Amino acid sequence: MTQSVKRIAISTGGGDAPGLNAVIRAVVLSAVKRGWDCVGIRDGYNGLLMPEEFPSGGVIQLTRKSVRGITHLGGTILGTTNRGNPTKFPVKGADGKIMEVDRSDELIEALQSYGVDSLVSIGGDGSLSIAHHLFQKGLRVIGVPKTIDNDLDRTVVTFGFETAVAFATECLDRLHSTAESHHRVIVVEVMGRYAGWIALNSGIAGSADVILIPEIAYDLNKVADKIRDRERQGINYSIIMVAEGAKPKDGHLSVIEHEIGRAERLGGVGDKIGRDLQKVTGKEVRVVVLGHLLRGGSPVSFDRLTALRFGAAAVRAIDSGENGVMVALDPPVVRYVPLAEATQRMKTVPLDCDTILTGRDLGISFGD
Repeated sequence: MTQSVKRIAISTGGGDAPGLNAVIRAVVLSAVKRGWDCVGIRDGYNGLLMPEEFPSGGVIQLTRKSVRGITHLGGTILGTTNRGNPTKFPVKGADGKIMEVDRSDELIEALQSYGVDSLVSIGGDGSLSIAHHLFQKGLRVIGVPKTIDNDLDRTVVTFGFETAVAFATECLDRLHSTAESHHRVIVVEVMGRYAGWIALNSGIAGSADVILIPEIAYDLNKVADKIRDRERQGINYSIIMVAEGAKPKDGHLSVIEHEIGRAERLGGVGDKIGRDLQKVTGKEVRVVVLGHLLRGGSPVSFDRLTALRFGAAAVRAIDSGENGVMVALDPPVVRYVPLAEATQRMKTVPLDCDTILTGRDLGISFGD
């Protein structure tokens, strides 16, 4: 161990994901076992940067008692946000306009004032990019990969993903029966941002007829052809699985909003495809947007176990003197990779991956 450890701080940032509480519990129990103190920062880093917003305290003590019985709970007991990037913190200027200010030095000073010597940052690419920035400024940081989108590089999987896929698959199971009963086309839109992992895996597992993902630009006519082909076979319904980041050939992403201090918000592609398909095919089309349902609920056992392994591994990393790294699943082990490598590019679906090849062999259309 390169330096003594007395107090660890935990931060959960970005979108919530099933398994966050399991990581928190593992970090706290593993740290307490070593005689270290643990605190949790509320709502990303807002507990330190906006303490006035937290009457009960922006930093809370974490003990064995406070993390008891939380492994199975969805969400995060610390709260989270995707609007509190300390390197680009939104601040209202004298003229009333919102501008972005780097408050990372202020954040590090606040951590030091609480006696924190190590930070465990649990988040996706945005949160871990912030963690890498803080590491470069001298803070001791260990990252834990979290996102239902599964788009973080250098780890086989992120916790939260399997729970999202399991729920989306269950929804497809239910939609098959109502689509068949009414002879309808049902378009199902799922999260995933610029990666198609959720749509692909749940679409294959849930026997979707068409799967549209960001990695493969779609041709609406090809989708319509698939629906007509099923009708010729006497099958008068179809299930279309759509990732929120899917886009047509020579088209654009469907963006709901983009505001200062947060990433652009995707959505609406399902509605667009539904309207267009109804015009082209004459079929009755319904659209289902699963949205934040994919983020909620209890984590499945795989995500619980992965989250617990990640949390314990983060504390072992601190104990062994690691710094500026992310814990990553590389079965059968958890290893450490530099935050710089983990955040330098997004992990998207390879077009030659076995899951896509399986889908094509099964006769599933990818709109191309």
